[in-house]
Amino acid sequence: MKNDAVVKVLQPQGPSVASHIRDVLRMLGEDPQREGLRHTPERWEKAMQFLTRGYEESLEQIVNGAIFSVKCDEMVIVKDIEFFSMCEHHLLPFFGKIHVAYLPKDKVIGLSKIPRIVNMYARRMQLQERLTQQVAEAVESAISPRGVGVMAEARHFCMMMRGVEKQHSGTITSTMLGAFRASKATRDEFLALVGRHV
Repeated sequence: MKNDAVVKVLQPQGPSVASHIRDVLRMLGEDPQREGLRHTPERWEKAMQFLTRGYEESLEQIVNGAIFSVKCDEMVIVKDIEFFSMCEHHLLPFFGKIHVAYLPKDKVIGLSKIPRIVNMYARRMQLQERLTQQVAEAVESAISPRGVGVMAEARHFCMMMRGVEKQHSGTITSTMLGAFRASKATRDEFLALVGRHV
């Protein structure tokens, strides 16, 4: 399993994040001292720390030895993994479901580890395309399967609340590695099992 590079966000020396949010509120024409906003900067700072906690996690910590030798060569799928992430372009949320499949070679990973891997990468400033690829590469790195397929379906607030304002538009991204890239039959089986038409 290759070492997962974790980007640590250094806490600034001096003013807190909350103090800067007060300045932002003023710039937007608000009064940060009014009752409804008085503690908003601290709440926002805590919320962002939670929503970006994936920077403090690594693949090794998540997997934590939950890899098992087994004679299994049939497809393993964990589907409909709900996730929430933050678009790095607008700092607005995007959310949806990720489906993860792999073809074991001689090892499997604990099933709960796959959603934990998704959460680790989702809890960062992200692009959906990168998130999909990172999840696939993490599974590949952890157990060296014959192939990995990941598909993400999401809605983006940067498209729903602003810009084109299309509330029902969705984005689908996929990453296919190994046998999933090489074999149309394997891809089709994966897509059929997660409920997508092939």
